[in-house]
Amino acid sequence: QVQLVDSGGGLVQAGGSLRLSCSASGRTFATDTMAWFRQGSGKEREFVAGLRWSGFSTYYADSLKGRFTISRDNAKSTVYLQMTSLEPEDTAVYYCATTRGIIYASPPRDPNQYAYWGQGTQVTVSS
Repeated sequence: QVQLVDSGGGLVQAGGSLRLSCSASGRTFATDTMAWFRQGSGKEREFVAGLRWSGFSTYYADSLKGRFTISRDNAKSTVYLQMTSLEPEDTAVYYCATTRGIIYASPPRDPNQYAYWGQGTQVTVSS
């Protein structure tokens, strides 16, 4: 089992920044891909960004490139999502997730490929 705890959400004005954190524990050696997803009210869960513990590349939803940055600290088993120039449309619950067992060339964008999820952290951007 892998446990994920995500945190760092909150209320911010448009144009502001937030940094989300996702701390992994348990059988983290069995995981490779970490990703952030988000789900707005009445919307489907969508891929935001991802990376691999063992790689150097990062991956983003096309619409978010340049505003969001995913990074990791392997020693702390923690993944971060730095969000800048936030817009009201970024309002959502943000979840971190990890795969199990399978090594992907790049993080899947389908949430069904992820086995473990954090509890979610609410990000609200006011206009």
